[in-house]
Amino acid sequence: MDIKIGILDSPREVQLDSEEAPEAITARITEAIATGSLLSLTDVRGRTLLIPGSKIAYVELGTSSSRRVGFGATA
Repeated sequence: MDIKIGILDSPREVQLDSEEAPEAITARITEAIATGSLLSLTDVRGRTLLIPGSKIAYVELGTSSSRRVGFGATA
């Protein structure tokens, strides 16, 4: 799952790819925002991301898309 998180007072968004279930991620994000606690997410490479719930501006959840490499001719 592709996750994009906007951070307050930051011009860039945080982007990561996770293998967790969308329902589990949504529940953790909702709890972090409601309580102001730390949101902890781990990406597919095993890196952990920690974001204060009070600093989350927006979250965009989507399916992972495979990236195309090279050029293809369409007929």
